[in-house]
Amino acid sequence: MLITLSRQYGAGGSEVARLVADGLGWSVLDNEIVDRVAQRAGVAPEVVALEDERAPTFVERLAQALAASSQEYAVPELGIALRPGEPDLVRLTELVVHEAAVQGRVVLVGRAAPAVLGTAIQALHVKVIAARPFRIQLGMQASGLEARAAEQLMDDTDARRARYHREHYGRDWDDPSHYHMVLNTGLLGLDGAAGIILARARALGW
Repeated sequence: MLITLSRQYGAGGSEVARLVADGLGWSVLDNEIVDRVAQRAGVAPEVVALEDERAPTFVERLAQALAASSQEYAVPELGIALRPGEPDLVRLTELVVHEAAVQGRVVLVGRAAPAVLGTAIQALHVKVIAARPFRIQLGMQASGLEARAAEQLMDDTDARRARYHREHYGRDWDDPSHYHMVLNTGLLGLDGAAGIILARARALGW
């Protein structure tokens, strides 16, 4: 049993995930998954964990960290040695996502989890969206930036997420058919969106 939550920047995805996890008595894996990937790669967690939404993606950060060293990092589970900037980093992220899915009873935020897991795991895949003004406002509150800077951050972040799905999985991140439900937090509110997810989870016996 697993809920994956994809989100547009500023749509309140992390807060919705927390509300759902609290309602079910589950755990949340959001930026914590960056720490797990970093540990597996032999990179200090702070290299990839700080301000994940504002900086290059965690995979890019890992690649940069590995590129600063000539050392290769063995990952026995994958039977590989990580090398700077290679797609092996994506495979390591997939391994961590699968581990979380096997543990179950977790709300997993981002990391292309619907693409990674497909139908192999009993999961509910959700995406939260909202209109631009709503997301800019939430982004300003979260980042402390002025409106124009928050809007640019929003567009850059969403572009990186879309590119990650496209380049590594050949998927359109905006295609609603990849999700069981797409919820507009600007219209439903964060509590309202969480309530719908909880209702479906409970209907599934979770």
